[in-house]
Amino acid sequence: MWGTTTETVQLPKRLWSRDFRLLFAARTVSIFGDQMLVPTTVTVAVLQSGYGITGVGYALAAHTAPLALLVIFGGALADRFTPVRVMVAADIARTMLHGALAVAFAVGEPALWQILTVLALSGTGAAAFQPGYVSVIPRTARDVQQANAAIRVTESLMTVAGPAVAGLLLAFSSVSVVLTIDAATFGVSAVCLLAMRLKIVRSAQRTSFRRDLALGWQEFSSRTWLWGVIVIFMVFQMTVNGPFLTLGQSLITIEHGEGTLGFIMSMFGLGSVLGGLIAVRLKPRYPLRSGAVAIVGTLFGLLAVSLHLPPPMIAVGYALWGMGGAFWLVMFHSSVQTKIPPDVLGRVHAYDVAGSLVMRPVGQMSAGPAALWLGAVPVLFFSSAMLLVTIALLLAVPAIRNLRRVD
Repeated sequence: MWGTTTETVQLPKRLWSRDFRLLFAARTVSIFGDQMLVPTTVTVAVLQSGYGITGVGYALAAHTAPLALLVIFGGALADRFTPVRVMVAADIARTMLHGALAVAFAVGEPALWQILTVLALSGTGAAAFQPGYVSVIPRTARDVQQANAAIRVTESLMTVAGPAVAGLLLAFSSVSVVLTIDAATFGVSAVCLLAMRLKIVRSAQRTSFRRDLALGWQEFSSRTWLWGVIVIFMVFQMTVNGPFLTLGQSLITIEHGEGTLGFIMSMFGLGSVLGGLIAVRLKPRYPLRSGAVAIVGTLFGLLAVSLHLPPPMIAVGYALWGMGGAFWLVMFHSSVQTKIPPDVLGRVHAYDVAGSLVMRPVGQMSAGPAALWLGAVPVLFFSSAMLLVTIALLLAVPAIRNLRRVD
């Protein structure tokens, strides 16, 4: 029997405690590795191996699908075996997996099924790591808001640094070199986590795993604004984000080269940093309404690639995409964290993540065949139209449009 437990944790007296510094370092270096891998290195590796845009879509989907499908079970594992143990196991597994893929590219060109298998197993590791990481933050920092803010900043900065470094290395070295460095980042993360002295004393009260999931689903499905956003974003992931992630990066690589892709993805990360900083300053009365309007920034990235604009203009479009997307995420997650009771927040968060991501692989895998049949540009124009439909739907649902901010 698994389930809910109560626990006693002695919180540190300051934010930058020893354990939080180690957690911060682990998260920083692992997210750097993630951003080196997806989408920059994956896109280049698959294209260089001759598997085309369709192969890129399959590869990106293989990495995303396990996270969407297994994150709920990752939360259960973290509760069962303690978060740090699960996180360390996930890091060690990803070190070995990415190292093996680096060797495969060093000695030749691996088959597509081998690439997809490694990426799927890596996504499974991410599904195990993410719930534990989220649950460890309040156990290592007294001021959770400041802790989350600090980690959010470093995540955004690594979104800039990861693709830039990957693009530079790919321009002067090889895919195997980037994958080796990527594998090493997860090893460093595991060492940092193992050095933590976090101790959790739990009581023995437990309920069934099925009941825990049922209670989380009840809390999730009882809020129209919450499940409404997720349903709309399932359509968004399938028709906008999934195809754009596949075709956008592929077309940039084909037309302008790997180095340019790294630069443009870094500008996306910079836009995300700016969007997060704007969200810190602005506190709209209706956060989801404001966030929905901000998503229009994605349109500039879509059109810049569709119209074959020069790289500087594409970079600006990607920066606006990152800015609008980051602002929406802050507005949405802040609403969830302030509207959902703390004792069920983790399970509701898992349903949120699963629902938000489950349709992205469908969009990623279908983008290549659709581009071969219709052409990449018509597919991106369709995605642009569906982006406007997404915004209209978010603004049309009263429960979403009129949700008020909680101070």
